[in-house]
Amino acid sequence: MTLAVRYTAARTLDTAPAEPSPPGPGEVELAPAYVGICGTDLHIFHGDMDARVHAPAVLGHEMSGRIVRVGPGVEGWRPGDAVTVMPLRWDDSCPACRKGHQHVCQHLDFIGIDSPGAMQQRWTVPAATLVRLPDSLALDRAALVEPTAVAVHDVGRAQVRDGEKVVVVGGGPVGILIALVARGAGAQVRVVELSAHRRLLAEELGLTAWNPADDVPALVGEWTGDAGADVAFEVSGAAGGVDTAVDVLGVRGRLCLVAIHPRPREVNLHRFFWRELTLVGARLYDRSDFEKAVALVADGTIPADRLISKVVPLAEAPSAFEALEAGGDVMKILVDCGNDPTGARA
Repeated sequence: MTLAVRYTAARTLDTAPAEPSPPGPGEVELAPAYVGICGTDLHIFHGDMDARVHAPAVLGHEMSGRIVRVGPGVEGWRPGDAVTVMPLRWDDSCPACRKGHQHVCQHLDFIGIDSPGAMQQRWTVPAATLVRLPDSLALDRAALVEPTAVAVHDVGRAQVRDGEKVVVVGGGPVGILIALVARGAGAQVRVVELSAHRRLLAEELGLTAWNPADDVPALVGEWTGDAGADVAFEVSGAAGGVDTAVDVLGVRGRLCLVAIHPRPREVNLHRFFWRELTLVGARLYDRSDFEKAVALVADGTIPADRLISKVVPLAEAPSAFEALEAGGDVMKILVDCGNDPTGARA
């Protein structure tokens, strides 16, 4: 018998025994080592996604671990292999899939939301979702590959180019990752973030961070010689963040919408008209994004250890959700599922 963290009702999680499901044809059984808690997990915890999440539900999709068993017909994988999971299962038949956009399948199963996730000691998934990890990459750091893949996809959607000036509005985990990936692509980057702790972390990572209470458009004007930014990423999820992201853009600037906005927002469309701006949405990732994310975490472009605020054992996962909800000095919390033989810690 193994243990799993389950969402049972709004603001209620428990840690309960779970019977491992043996891998069937084309499946593998994993021993998750570390699982990150993200903003989507918090939305589930708040009860905001009960239309999709059917309690009791095992959460978690940012993970690293090792293969325990392989099912019939699985080739190229063996027990002991270090892996992460691209947690997407698509139907391959809807209009989006037929156009090659499987990651936004119109009937997408996001594993960890629509089906059981990784916050358990044994987890059975399709072998097709596996992404190999290098043996040199510590498993705690590898748990940040999934959010890094989000950032890689976002920067790709915005078509960030060498030398461009980029403003990231929102300096949480994904915002900082976007800033780091954009910097790795050769861009000059500024981060706009309300939290003093997160601004300090950004500065420690070599990024320039601004307080949104200051006149950010004026700061961008000074920085760019009144040309405006080439690209802005809206990662805050706030109405004010949308305004800032639009206001900082120069002629033919690109706004990449990353945050999930649960309600319609007012947008300055005259600004879009006057400066011929472009708005692009960015959701999830594809396999190439994941593979690039593995490389970026492995080579230190993404200093994953600096982004991990705390590691808690599986039994303490419910309290970790409350700590993240409270904000403060927390960036990324990992849940230790007790399956890392190296005992790695950030």
